[in-house]
Amino acid sequence: MNPNGVDYSVIVPMYNEEEVIEHTYKRLKAVMDTAGRPYELIFVNDGSKDRSAELIRSFGDNDPNVRLIDFSRNFGHQIAISAGMDYAQGDAIVVIDADLQDPPEVILQMIAKWKEGYEVVYGRRLKRKGETVFKKVTALAFYRLLKSMTNVDIPLDTGDFRLIDRKVCDVLRSLKEKNRFVRGLISWIGFRQTSVEYVREERFAGETKYPLKKMISFALDGITSFSYKPLKIASYLGFTLSIGSFLYLLIVIFQRLFTETTVTGWTTIVALNLLFNGIILILLGVIGEYIGRIYDESKNRPLYIVREARGFLGEEGEHEQNGPKPQRLEPESQHV
Repeated sequence: MNPNGVDYSVIVPMYNEEEVIEHTYKRLKAVMDTAGRPYELIFVNDGSKDRSAELIRSFGDNDPNVRLIDFSRNFGHQIAISAGMDYAQGDAIVVIDADLQDPPEVILQMIAKWKEGYEVVYGRRLKRKGETVFKKVTALAFYRLLKSMTNVDIPLDTGDFRLIDRKVCDVLRSLKEKNRFVRGLISWIGFRQTSVEYVREERFAGETKYPLKKMISFALDGITSFSYKPLKIASYLGFTLSIGSFLYLLIVIFQRLFTETTVTGWTTIVALNLLFNGIILILLGVIGEYIGRIYDESKNRPLYIVREARGFLGEEGEHEQNGPKPQRLEPESQHV
């Protein structure tokens, strides 16, 4: 039996989800009440500028199962998930977004698979409702590009909606890297994994928190965290261009010595310079992405800073990743 008295922990990262968070809470509570075992709902407020955190506090005043981790600012979706795992006390930990695109009812199917002995149960999307053609095409391309670029078997068409066992959570907490790609890390550490299939719904309310800029950044995190292939491609491309340039130089010398063909203008030279300079800048950008991530790792700053941890037993204030794991707070004393 879990010494903390919690079997299931549900982590809900949120950023400006005021319009939907009450419905999310009610559906999660209804689902977890039917599970028949003690649970906790951990809402991680990732620097929201609306009333999201205030609403969770009000839910916690009447529900001892509700927890709140309130960041000092926006640290990012993947960091919010990591913080929830740091604080989670259950034997099984579920990650689900607050927008209700991933149906909370699927959690019961995940729990059933976990009870069969699987240590990771991820949700596989059969269909994505309410998304633009551009979003669907880019998502399709991203998952397949990531799979082809890495040596880690990251399942296609899956997000962060999944259940992990306590031992998997503990291993994830021990990983130190700052630029986190949680679903990739879970695949990398292994354990027995399976999936449950579902149809992804439209957002219940509000706007997507992953515009194009964040999608590109997220894709870069995924690729650079688990693959050196971009650097290898840069090397191969540089080598190929060097050979091509040398062969072109031989042609120019031959024309100059043995033919009447001469260069009458600078068009070819300018075009080639623009081409090669552009390629060099692209290659430097690829190298810079890796160097920037090395720089982030070397600073050794906290992964996140917590303004308030409500519903947990422990000291309030700054909590670094991999710090002391908080214990469950008794219902009559909710706020630390």
